[in-house]
Amino acid sequence: MKRATLMVSTSLVVLAGSCCPPEVAKQPTIKAAGTAETKDLALPQEKHFRNMRQLTFGGDNAEAYWSFGGERLIFQTNHKPHKCDQIEELTVATGQSKLVSTGKGRTTCAYYLKGDKEIVYASTHEVSPECPVPPDNSKGYMWGLFEYDIYKANADGSNLVKLTNQPGYDAEATVCPVDGSIIFTSTRSGDLELWRMDADGKNLLQLTHLPGYDGGAFFSNDCKKIVWRSSRPAGDELVAYKALLAQNLVKPTKMDLWVANADGTDAR
Repeated sequence: MKRATLMVSTSLVVLAGSCCPPEVAKQPTIKAAGTAETKDLALPQEKHFRNMRQLTFGGDNAEAYWSFGGERLIFQTNHKPHKCDQIEELTVATGQSKLVSTGKGRTTCAYYLKGDKEIVYASTHEVSPECPVPPDNSKGYMWGLFEYDIYKANADGSNLVKLTNQPGYDAEATVCPVDGSIIFTSTRSGDLELWRMDADGKNLLQLTHLPGYDGGAFFSNDCKKIVWRSSRPAGDELVAYKALLAQNLVKPTKMDLWVANADGTDAR
């Protein structure tokens, strides 16, 4: 699923180009280290951002997360020749990116492990090398709950190891910076719940237990707390949610932010 990370930057680029008359949209030119000349995309009245520049061009690019060293980004993209989302690593200083997933199936939600030598991401490539059929959004925007499993690999994509092996959806993984444990969303219990596992895929622990979507989770810096997005449908909305879930679909609407201890207790 696509969290609004790189997409936020994309929105800012669109606003800069579409919400201002041409005379205001003129921007100074800067040169980023190791790159060709690029424009600072911040508007003249911008007080909070500086040296804003676009890193990706073409296709849909999202789910960008920093390496712990702050020099690289890991993200998903469907630019040509990719037919659907694949994972790439981008060096910020140069703007150059390279494929680190298999190039098969569909991928999502990549994240660095501490030390930046390994990554995790979700992929459908073992189910099929082809892209899964996307949802029909004619009846509203929906996310497809594809047959993802979570994999760990070296940062260059080598030494791929499967961490989950359960039918259904296992994705949206992020990593504790202290011990490398992984929090993710899974349908293995019959609902979209948060789970935690060790960096090697062992010691699975279910963290949430209420009906509704739970996902997009992150650890606090000390890994004592977690934060995530959640829906808590009731009545007819719960009936509709379960009907979509049975079709491996979910509508990402009416989300609230929740926090809890890292073991799922004291959720609020």
